[in-house]
Amino acid sequence: MKIIKGCSDKGRGKKIAVVVSRFNEYITQRLLKGCLEELSCCGVSKNNITVVEVPGAFEIPVIALKLAKKKTIDAVICLGAVIRGETFHFDLVSQGVAQGIMKVSLKTGKPIVFEVLATETIDQANKRSQEKGDNKGRDAAHTALEMLDILGQIK
Repeated sequence: MKIIKGCSDKGRGKKIAVVVSRFNEYITQRLLKGCLEELSCCGVSKNNITVVEVPGAFEIPVIALKLAKKKTIDAVICLGAVIRGETFHFDLVSQGVAQGIMKVSLKTGKPIVFEVLATETIDQANKRSQEKGDNKGRDAAHTALEMLDILGQIK
């Protein structure tokens, strides 16, 4: 089994969709930027990337399912940021999104990458979406390509 590390041409010919939440946009746009840069670095053509913005994290799974059902999409990357507030809403949204994304992956048999940050603080979310440092959007790009490689080996 080959593991993707650093930039390569593993993405050549792959068709990737990215679903990104607009809620907490100052975080999610950095995740998206990191993801898109990494996909490009790994050889995914800009013409083979579809980006769909949704209002909030809770809306991600239904769009991920619609995209994953398309024969023209190989994998879907889900990006968002849910930051704990004063109410139980954080727990409901975080659990719902995680379960929804998992169900999409199992239903379609395609890589549906879960990179919806669920953090206690804004600072934690900022640390996971740095432009130059740690960026979970970049990690999501690698996960999608690695999963496509693994699934391709199993067929």
